[in-house]
Amino acid sequence: MKNLNILIKPSSSLCDMNCYYCFYHKIAGEREVRSYGFMTLETLETIVKKALEFSDGGVVTFAFQGGEPTLSGLPFFKKFIEFSKKYNLKNSQINNVLQTNGININEEWAIFLKENNFLVGLSLDGKKDLNDKRRILNDGSGSYERIMNGKRIMDKFRVEYNVLSVIDKEGAKEIVKTYAFLKAQGIKYMQFIPCLDPLKSPEIDFSDYSLTAKDYGEFLKKLFDLWYLDISRGNMISIRYFDNLLDIILGSGAEACNMRGICSIQNVIEADGSVYPCDFYVYDEWNLGNINKVSFEEIITSNRGKEFIETSMTLSDKCSECEFLQICRGGCRRERNENLNKFCEAYKIFFEYAGERLMQIARRIYENNK
Repeated sequence: MKNLNILIKPSSSLCDMNCYYCFYHKIAGEREVRSYGFMTLETLETIVKKALEFSDGGVVTFAFQGGEPTLSGLPFFKKFIEFSKKYNLKNSQINNVLQTNGININEEWAIFLKENNFLVGLSLDGKKDLNDKRRILNDGSGSYERIMNGKRIMDKFRVEYNVLSVIDKEGAKEIVKTYAFLKAQGIKYMQFIPCLDPLKSPEIDFSDYSLTAKDYGEFLKKLFDLWYLDISRGNMISIRYFDNLLDIILGSGAEACNMRGICSIQNVIEADGSVYPCDFYVYDEWNLGNINKVSFEEIITSNRGKEFIETSMTLSDKCSECEFLQICRGGCRRERNENLNKFCEAYKIFFEYAGERLMQIARRIYENNK
């Protein structure tokens, strides 16, 4: 039995929104082919069949992302479920995940997601004024009302979902309001990810939204204080970054790949079947092969795949001397410059500030689980 994570982009880079900080929009613009259009059912079937054969009774996570994956249409996803049942001959545990902007979610979508146990990641950056500065529809209007309509429908049908918020310079300063807003909306599972600067476009001016280490460090401190206060009062809020820090402290290891200290092959599959090691590196030079022609075993053991992993192992000399290396682990490779994480100082500031309280919570969890 083998476990396998797959991230499928059924609509390639196609999207019905034009978020100015979208890293995948920038990646697509730097490839030979900007968009691979919509995935065919033949390619989808091949992915499912080969994944379940490879797993041989293990755990397989099928995550759909974009662009905007719902643009592929509900019939596409219904075929996915059909293929999953058809080829799951060894009774693998199948986890279904959908990351969406939420604007296409209607009752039919919600019923489908609920019935097929999808965990949904809903992209929402906070209150209307903040969200609509960033998350913009293709006609130039704000997306808040349509996102919230999708949320209300998922609430009605009890779809399991969490909220993902991208944090840029302004968003970092507004975290107190954003956290209060998300709680008021009944959100118990939150993920905050720092906005990414372009990897290959130094000519692009991203100063309006780019996060500095100081910005991010202050953001983490404020967010932790809010979260810690809720935890202390018995109001359990899940914030993915803090949850993973606790997992590291308790010895179970991080669930998030960007907190493991070394990259792994995430099997990101574009609409044409091309496979890449990571969502941040869907560039032509990191194409590991096409799933229509090769197996997952060949992808994972490919020389190019091994090279991708090996290049993530080198850290700055400053890291080896740092007292926080065991919990930081160098951070995400995508945020490193000359092997030093862009947010190095942010993490140092945060761990010095919150380390004792993190250990306190970890001890409490350990004692309760004894």
